[in-house]
Amino acid sequence: MIEGQAPAMSEESVELPEWTGDLETDVIAAIRTVFDPEIPVNVYDLGLIYRLDISNPALIDIDMTLTAPGCPVAGEMLSRVRKAALLVPGTRDARVNLVFDPPWDAQKMSDEAKLELGMF
Repeated sequence: MIEGQAPAMSEESVELPEWTGDLETDVIAAIRTVFDPEIPVNVYDLGLIYRLDISNPALIDIDMTLTAPGCPVAGEMLSRVRKAALLVPGTRDARVNLVFDPPWDAQKMSDEAKLELGMF
């Protein structure tokens, strides 16, 4: 892999986190294995995950957005986030809802993402 390039997003190449047994922590860790194909930062730290409802482990409910409404891999991104959530022990199903309100902006990124992208 080229330095600064996002890891390949195929399931075969994803390195899974160690599970802690805390469902929220583990779902977030799993989602952090999903990278935006054009930005070398995971979708969680990019601030694309707006809501994570784990009140019912049988159905994890996730609201996410995209950096741009016309993202050509929108469907694929939703699928990857869902698959990542389903890898967490104790999760039986996951639903990922695409939302655009409020619109995404760079202020939603974590400090780590901003540092990675040289925005500090």
